[in-house]
Amino acid sequence: MTAQLLAKHQQLQPTKRSKGKRILLVEDNNVNRMLLSDYLGYCKYNVKDLPDGDAFFPTVYQFQPDLILLDLKLPGIDGYFLLEEIKKKPDLSNIPIIIVSGLAFKADREEAMKLGASRYFVKPLNLNDLVLAIEEELAFCPI
Repeated sequence: MTAQLLAKHQQLQPTKRSKGKRILLVEDNNVNRMLLSDYLGYCKYNVKDLPDGDAFFPTVYQFQPDLILLDLKLPGIDGYFLLEEIKKKPDLSNIPIIIVSGLAFKADREEAMKLGASRYFVKPLNLNDLVLAIEEELAFCPI
């Protein structure tokens, strides 16, 4: 229902090629996680969401995401740490990671990009821009 309301204000839809692609969403805020998951599901992505980073690596290996949306401020673990660790693993390092964070400082963006993030979005999000970025990342993804 939320996605249907949002869709009235959004015009971009994923291409047929991207439909069904797996997106892992790591977001601790319940409302943000629900809204993003619902909207991306409405856009025909296969979304798995996590409220924290505790099960991050087991979920990545089991779910095998085509793309990861990662918040940087997570309970119990630093999103920068997860980003750095996934980029160190040769079997996972090609997964594009888009940061979706409330951290708006230039230094935060620069650090995330240095650690291997593909894109960096500051909350609140423009869903149209996010879906466009997802589409672009999936189009050029070597996976």
